[in-house]
Amino acid sequence: MTSKKEPDQYPGQYVEWFRRSSPYIHAHRGRTFVLMFGGEALGDELEELLHDLAILNSLGIRLVLVHGIRPQIDRCLKKAKKAGNYHNNLRITDAPTLTCAEIAAGHARVQIEAILSMGLPNTPMSGARIRVASGNFVTSQPVGVQDGVDFMSTGEVRRIDTDAIHRRLDDGDIVLLSPVGYSPTGEVFNLRSDDLAAAAAIALDADKLIMLCEGKGITDGRRRLLTQLSPAEADRLLNKKHLSDMCRSYLRAAVHSCRSGVRRSHIIPRATDGALLLELFTRDGVGTLISAEKYEDLRPAHINDIGGILALLAPLEAEGMLVKRSRENLETDISHYSVIERDGMILGCAALFPYHKEKCAELTCLAVNPEYRQHGRGNDLLEALEKSAQMQGIKQIFVLTTHTAHWFRERGFVSGDLKNLPINRRQLYNYQRNSKIFIKNL
Repeated sequence: MTSKKEPDQYPGQYVEWFRRSSPYIHAHRGRTFVLMFGGEALGDELEELLHDLAILNSLGIRLVLVHGIRPQIDRCLKKAKKAGNYHNNLRITDAPTLTCAEIAAGHARVQIEAILSMGLPNTPMSGARIRVASGNFVTSQPVGVQDGVDFMSTGEVRRIDTDAIHRRLDDGDIVLLSPVGYSPTGEVFNLRSDDLAAAAAIALDADKLIMLCEGKGITDGRRRLLTQLSPAEADRLLNKKHLSDMCRSYLRAAVHSCRSGVRRSHIIPRATDGALLLELFTRDGVGTLISAEKYEDLRPAHINDIGGILALLAPLEAEGMLVKRSRENLETDISHYSVIERDGMILGCAALFPYHKEKCAELTCLAVNPEYRQHGRGNDLLEALEKSAQMQGIKQIFVLTTHTAHWFRERGFVSGDLKNLPINRRQLYNYQRNSKIFIKNL
């Protein structure tokens, strides 16, 4: 006799998460992602990571994998009682080191291919039937002499065989690139995995470059995760001492790829369970996005935002916190609204209705999605509309509220009364709601 077990301890949450992830599933299908992980990942946790990669492959994502081998080379050199030498965090590859690199790359390739070939029943790989393509896709050349230091067999990417890789991806294969390259004269070079990943992403015109890092990821000076950076912001961060050498190298590769045509680069802390899936299939992710595009933007509203604004306001209107607004009202007044948009979702909105004769304006309909109220977005909306008012010559703004009096008082508003309102607005005052009036001089 067998007992039936619940497939998920929290089925409702699972269903809700799956529904929320569906826009990302559709958006990622058919896209090309270059994904890089360091040699630190080639341990006990590799199987779990590759299972997640198998999920991406099954969802129609075209995957190019790049792995590192730095710790494996270091262990090989230590075993041979040889010293590893670096200059500016770049390995100097002498003959013994190159031998270790070749051994490590070969072992890593076999290890990765073996896991991706699994297909046992009742495992995440059941029925996957993944094909892995690897080979001499990378032509390289020596780094040469820098700062008077001869890097010997340390190389850099000269060319990526994009036609061959695209054919493998078109066939549904996962392409695996090891950090070794070959020259037309038959020489072998040891490559930096992050440089190889960036070069591959650029050459393949990839939609994303994704790098799994060790530690907490890209943080500010107080060790708080930075969720989004522009290339210029990332450049400034490169000089900060709190960044590890690995994070600095990954960040530099991400900036280079973004400026060379890759739309989005992600740096994700590998230690987070399911980090890759969380980054790709949830709105907020768990890592750092580096992109020239704005992932979250505060901007004037337009007609296509009305559906999102209505969805944002509906719960607040149902609770009586805001006056109900019809779609027709919003269409008429949309030019007065500003919104915060995050990856296609309206997170916040506010409206400013000026009374130019009285040189004042009403701030209304200030709302932020409850899940995003802890990061100052309400303040951002208020400041944006205050600046807009000042540019229009407005000297005073006022609000009518039934629930958020303290919030406005903490931001410089003071109590007012009906006589402070313009005559036209005074005539529309709803005595049944009995809203409190607050004013602020600009």
